[in-house]
Amino acid sequence: MDPHGEQLRRLQALTDSDLARLDVDELLEAVLERVRDLLHVDTGAVLLLEPSGAFLVARAALGLEEETRQGVRIPFGRGFAGRVAQERKAVTIAEVDHGNVLNPILREKGIRSLLGVPLCIGEDVIGVVHVGTLEPRIFTAEDAELLQLAADRIALATRARMTHAELTAASVLQRSLLPGLLPEIPGLELAARYVPGGGGDVGGDWYDVFDLPSGRLCVVVGDVVGRGLNASVAMSRLRSAMRAYALVSDDPSEMLRRLDEQTRHFEPDVMATVLCAVVEPTLDVARVSSAGHPPPIRAVPGHPGELVEMPADPPIGLTRSRRRHTTMVDLPAGGGLVLYTDGLVERRHESLDTGLQRLMSAVVPGPAELVCSTVMGRMIGNHQAVDDVALLVVMRSAAAVTGGSLTLVEPAEPRSLRVIRHAVRTYVEALGATPAETADLVLAVGEACANAVEHAYGPGGGTVEVQLERDGPRLTVTVTDTGSWRDPRGTNRGRGTTLMYALMDDIRVDRGLGGTQVVLTTTLGRREDTA
Repeated sequence: MDPHGEQLRRLQALTDSDLARLDVDELLEAVLERVRDLLHVDTGAVLLLEPSGAFLVARAALGLEEETRQGVRIPFGRGFAGRVAQERKAVTIAEVDHGNVLNPILREKGIRSLLGVPLCIGEDVIGVVHVGTLEPRIFTAEDAELLQLAADRIALATRARMTHAELTAASVLQRSLLPGLLPEIPGLELAARYVPGGGGDVGGDWYDVFDLPSGRLCVVVGDVVGRGLNASVAMSRLRSAMRAYALVSDDPSEMLRRLDEQTRHFEPDVMATVLCAVVEPTLDVARVSSAGHPPPIRAVPGHPGELVEMPADPPIGLTRSRRRHTTMVDLPAGGGLVLYTDGLVERRHESLDTGLQRLMSAVVPGPAELVCSTVMGRMIGNHQAVDDVALLVVMRSAAAVTGGSLTLVEPAEPRSLRVIRHAVRTYVEALGATPAETADLVLAVGEACANAVEHAYGPGGGTVEVQLERDGPRLTVTVTDTGSWRDPRGTNRGRGTTLMYALMDDIRVDRGLGGTQVVLTTTLGRREDTA
C-alpha cells in the first residue's frame, strides 16, 4: 500500500464530519485520542498561546490530565513546549530529563520520549501539540509529518471555533453592558440605538446614562480602538471606571482626566475616544468634555442641527493631557444634544465633514425616539454599517405649563425627592416665578416631602402625593401621605418645619388616622427677586 496514501487516509480520521459538531475542548480531546491511536503513543497534550503571547496554557490532555486541571502555563521559548512554539518546527526528545523539560508533570508521569509540533495559522503560532511515550522511542520524520498535518487541521478548527466563541462572548458582553432601560428624568426624553458593524467583529462602542448624587445627569458615549473580545472587555472596564469617577466628581473633564490616568497606568495598550456630558438639574445647561471624540450635535427649535464648538482633548490612553476642557452648552426647551460614535458619520469614500453635515441636517428637534429614528434613517438607511454605531439622544420637553394644577404621586423613597423637586421647579418657572420664588418653593416642598419619606412609613413603604394649584397669584401646594408618623430619631430635629415657615406665607399641618397633609401657600410676584 502507498505509504503516502495510507497517511492521508489515517489523517482523514482526524477531520471527518463527526468532529464538526464539537466545541473546542471536545474537539481537542477527540483529536488527541485519534492521534494516540495513529502514532501509538501514551500521552498527548494541546497548549494554546495566551492573548499576551507570553505563556502557553494547557487546554486539553490525554494521559496528562493534571496539566489542564492544574492550569499549567509554560513560558514562550522555555521548556519543551515553549521551544516548539518559538522555533515553529517539530522538536523531538529521545530521553526526557530536567534539562530539556520544564513541566514537572511530564517527568512525574515517567514520560521518556516526546514529539511536539506547532499549531500555526499562516505566520501566527497559536499553540503546540505534543505526544509522548513511557518507553524510549526515536520519533521518525514520518511521525513528525503526520503529527504536523494533524496539528494544521487542529489549528484551523480551533481558530474557527474560538473566533466564533469570542464573537459570541463579545456580543453578549457588549449588549449586557448597554443600558436596558434609560432613566426616567422629568422634563427630559432619552433615546438610544446600537448597531454592530458588518465586518463580523464586535467593537468597543458604548453609551451610558446615569444620574448622579448631586441630581445631575451624566451621559457618555465612547469607542475603544480595536475589534473583538479584547475591545469589548476594555470597553466594560472603561465604562465601570467612568461610573466610579462620576461619584467622585461631576465635572466631565475631571472624570476623563482620571479615566485617562487609570488607563495609561493599568492598561497601556488600550486607547479610546470618550465624550461625557453632565446635564444640570435645571436641564437648561450641559457641561461637555471630549477625549478625542466627535463633538455632539445641538438641536435648537426652529434651527438646523449645529455642531458644538469645543476643544478635542487627546483620546484616553494616548498621551498625558496637561489640561482637559469643559464646554458649557445651553439646552433650550424643546432642544437637546445628539451624541454618537464615528461609525455613524464616517464613510470610506467621503470626507468626515460631509458626514457631519449630513448628520446636522438630519437632527430636527422633536421627541427623542423620533429624532433617533430620523437620524438612523438618514445616516444608515438600508445599508449595513461598516463600523459599530452608538447613538444617544437627549431632548428637553417643549411643553409649557400655562395654568391649572399639577399632581405627582411618587414612592416614599429618598430617590423620589429629586423627581419631585424637578417637577415643582419646572411648574413654577412656567408660571413666571422669579428665581428666588422658585428656589424658596422647591426647598419648602422638598422639606415637606422629605419629612413624609422619613417619618410616615415603616419598612412596608407607601406614597407621597404632591398637588400644586394656582389661583391668580396665589399658589397652594399640598403634600399628602397615608402613613402614621414615627417619633423623630436623634436630637436637633424639626428644623425643616421651621425652614418651611420662613419660606412660605402660610403652613397648615393636618394629622389624622388616614395620614398627614401639609398645605403650603405663597403669593407669586409679592416681592422683588433679590437672587
